Amino acid sequence: MPAHTTARTMRAIRLHEHGGPEVLRHDEVPVPEPGPGEVLVRVHAVGVNPPDWYLRGGLTSVPGEPDSTISLPVIPGTDVSGVVEAVAADVTGLAVGDEVFGLLRFPSFDGRAYAEYVAARASDLARKPAGVDHVHAAGAPMAGLTAWQFLIDVGHDHPSPFQEERHRPTALGPGTTVVVNGAAGGVGHFAVQLAKWKGAQVVAVASGAHEAFLAGLGADRFIDYTTSRPEELVHGADLVLDTVGGPHSSRFLRTLKRGGALFPVFLGEFDDEEVAKLGVTVSTAQVRSDGAQLAELGRLLDAGTVRVEIDSTYALADARAAHERAARGHIRGKIVLTVAP
Repeated sequence: MPAHTTARTMRAIRLHEHGGPEVLRHDEVPVPEPGPGEVLVRVHAVGVNPPDWYLRGGLTSVPGEPDSTISLPVIPGTDVSGVVEAVAADVTGLAVGDEVFGLLRFPSFDGRAYAEYVAARASDLARKPAGVDHVHAAGAPMAGLTAWQFLIDVGHDHPSPFQEERHRPTALGPGTTVVVNGAAGGVGHFAVQLAKWKGAQVVAVASGAHEAFLAGLGADRFIDYTTSRPEELVHGADLVLDTVGGPHSSRFLRTLKRGGALFPVFLGEFDDEEVAKLGVTVSTAQVRSDGAQLAELGRLLDAGTVRVEIDSTYALADARAAHERAARGHIRGKIVLTVAP
């Protein structure tokens, strides 16, 4: 009789239906096989990001991308840190035992990161900085690359689904002023640090509870939006990175000098005539997986130039509680799921 082999299984969080945090189920599923160009990663930690709850809520296609092939049940998640366990034959540069982190297959909802193992494109991964643990590394990819691609280098020629023009970061350096709205959040706290790394003056806008935290990241000035109006206090800024967006984003146009720019991470609402009259630019981008850029960010993390703030951690099985925490808002840094020790 032929030897009977049992496929390895793992624990993963899956959606069998769309809805609130209660639809996240802790299942046992087969360990994935890495395909061409992929490695199998034993996951140690997973970053929690807005697309995770967009997928949970029923959004299955990312704007501008081909129609979704996502079908239920599905494993959510894009941000991982872990250890390479197997490598496809065509992959070079990564080996079994390497510690890696990455933003997987974005923009899409096919990251499948909320699991003990994940098959990841080698090109989406970078070596985890030696001085940064898996929890902090897992908090970096999506938020860090979003800040990087908005502020430093887009790094690709893919058209934006939100505008015809290619997004062009503003040149930052001594003598430039950057306003970061939502400065204590995932993208915001990276943006503060990257702008400081480039030598800019940074005005951080957040609620009062985050003032000391943001000063510690290098913010030169702090505005508590709950007690002050940033548009009345700031004038002549070169750039606003608005990580909050929405209908109130347009008020930040008045903080800019002529020739300045407003970069909404989440889409805002703007009057084209007002933008033209003020002589400013509104531009946005869509974050994409990029292992090479993540390696550059990793060097800054390893040097301590940039750090990842962890809001809270939850075990993989407690993903529902992590999503409930996200829904309460006022997050400082990142929420992370812990998988392996």
